[in-house]
Amino acid sequence: MQPESTIAAASASAKPAPPSGFPDTSQKTERHTQSPLRLMARALGTPSDAARKIARLAQLLSGYAMPRELDARLRRLHDLGIIESVPTKLQILCGARDMLRFWIVPAAEDYYRDQGISFTFHQVLRFLDEPASLADPVGFFSTRDGIITHLMQVVHANPRYDLELLCMHEDGLSQLESQVVDMIAGTHPRAAQIGAIIEEPDYHARLLEYTREFRRDPAAPAPLRSNIEDSPRFQKLERTFGSLRTAMRYFCRLPQTPLGAARHLLLVTSFPEHLGE
Repeated sequence: MQPESTIAAASASAKPAPPSGFPDTSQKTERHTQSPLRLMARALGTPSDAARKIARLAQLLSGYAMPRELDARLRRLHDLGIIESVPTKLQILCGARDMLRFWIVPAAEDYYRDQGISFTFHQVLRFLDEPASLADPVGFFSTRDGIITHLMQVVHANPRYDLELLCMHEDGLSQLESQVVDMIAGTHPRAAQIGAIIEEPDYHARLLEYTREFRRDPAAPAPLRSNIEDSPRFQKLERTFGSLRTAMRYFCRLPQTPLGAARHLLLVTSFPEHLGE
């Protein structure tokens, strides 16, 4: 954890956040200005960086074969009162797919279109920067630092979900604050790689401010990405998928039998509003 003076200095040097969570359009990040090859090289990093990324991906994938670790994390979230009920493995599978197809991908495609960024190429950069971040849409199998990296590399529609998720780890929120401070100061070990991906120059300052507010009061309003605030359609989806608590309510309303889950996945092609918030 950084000394308070260092944290304050880093925060003060960051550009002030615009009102209501809207992006600052007066500046552009290197994601907008550098060539694709340069961005890919920066996102990938050194050969030793790449080796560590592969190891982290293997560690995450191994979690899918160890349900006891998943059960322990879900119990901790339930014991902390962050989730009200624990979904079954089948409900998690169905819910993760619904989050991707109804919320994460459509909202991201809309945002990157507004940013003038290729959605597909952006996923390539994210994979090169941290392949594990794309292998776990719900985050239950991710490491503490995997979740933190994901929070720092992408302007989130609503960061509340991931901050609640970090509560699976005892030092999750304190480490998030410390690492965001380092990112703003340019001293984070992965600053160059994340800097090749992030889309808004003042995002990390906004994330730091919200992290501190959340640590003081978990009910503090979360900053929404501009394309969420501007869209009644995405606002409706955000009410369900924007926090871990409400997303797990949705998951727990999904079918619990293999036949019911198969029918849901095959036949439900638009967001089932009666299951949402």
